[in-house]
Amino acid sequence: MPQGQPTEVPDDGLTTRQRRNRPLTIVHTGPGKGKSTAAFGMALRAWNQGWPVGVFQFVKSAKWKVGEERALKVLGASGEGGAVTWHKMGEGWSWVQRDPASSEEAAREGWEQVKRDLAAETYRLYVLDEFAYPMHWGWVPVDEVVRVLRDRSGTQHVVVTGRNAPAELLDFADLVTEMTKVKHPMDAGQKGQRGIEW
Repeated sequence: MPQGQPTEVPDDGLTTRQRRNRPLTIVHTGPGKGKSTAAFGMALRAWNQGWPVGVFQFVKSAKWKVGEERALKVLGASGEGGAVTWHKMGEGWSWVQRDPASSEEAAREGWEQVKRDLAAETYRLYVLDEFAYPMHWGWVPVDEVVRVLRDRSGTQHVVVTGRNAPAELLDFADLVTEMTKVKHPMDAGQKGQRGIEW
């Protein structure tokens, strides 16, 4: 277990163990590559701990064959770790807006499903992949998201990925990582590759 010295100890009345086991809200944001990949790495850790994992994919096209999806589904069905459920919210957008009205509706319904699962304590880890976008675009109210995550019961960890995560979410989150781009092959006209991007 990594050891560290906290800069301050909260006056919250919790023991070190109670504080350590608090459910976390985690955000991976920024213009760099690797936000979803890092969240799926956390899903692997959760699977290994025997936790039920729910992945909610909000923006990437439902038609894409995402490598992490196949791997996590196979692991989830293996009976060795936790169960893994993968939800694709509508048709997805990728980076091109196709049908804003249906995409907005799908994102809202996806958020309603997340709220139902949080209320039922369905999963121990939730990966809300690219969920920063529906909040950034105003499709899902940020204040509602923060309120629901603040009031969730049990030991449910939530990871939100996507560029332009709203400031209110960042302020509320326990852990925020900003991925910055230093260099990317796409800058030189090279398209995404199998095994690297998907």
